[in-house]
Amino acid sequence: MIRTKICGIQRTEDAIIAAEAGADLIGLVFVHQRRRRLELLLAAEIADALRTLVPEPPQVVGLFADQPADEVIGTIKTCGLDLVQLCGQESPTYCSQVANSTGVGIIKVLHVSATENIEGNLDDAGMTGRLAPYQQGGTGQSFDWQVAAQLSHKGHEFLLAGGLTPDNVAEAVAQVQPWGVDVSTGVETEGMKDPEKIRAFINNARG
Repeated sequence: MIRTKICGIQRTEDAIIAAEAGADLIGLVFVHQRRRRLELLLAAEIADALRTLVPEPPQVVGLFADQPADEVIGTIKTCGLDLVQLCGQESPTYCSQVANSTGVGIIKVLHVSATENIEGNLDDAGMTGRLAPYQQGGTGQSFDWQVAAQLSHKGHEFLLAGGLTPDNVAEAVAQVQPWGVDVSTGVETEGMKDPEKIRAFINNARG
């Protein structure tokens, strides 16, 4: 079954709505200077609330970009994160340091451009990837899905992100056949998470 990630959650109630709608992954932003960035106390409260859900709570993913490893490791431990999504230019060595220090899984963002060897980067990463436009996410901008479809057909596992909405996610899944889909802006109304859009996105991704 296609996995769904609802990213950029800022309120506990939105996290619960996404989880109850069937989201597999909940993304919390810790990148500096980003609109959706959370303070550690609120992030920990959201993670704690999700862990009370049964029978199986979604995994909580923390988003970081080119931040000191000690900061990332400390946030993981403080908030009890399940996974880390690294959105910057982090090296495989950096990724291994974070994973080995915390035991969490790593999702490495790979930015899609016309000239970059995405397949080579996936092979080098040796982990689940997230394919997104050549920006650090949260922009609602898309890219050529044929690039992603070629990688999927070769057996690479990744989360497809960038410009996805409830209206186009079913087409994206059918065309690309990714491991999962990742959305933030596409399920918002006036900058806030929209419960109906969240439910529609998850239903349409799996429909």
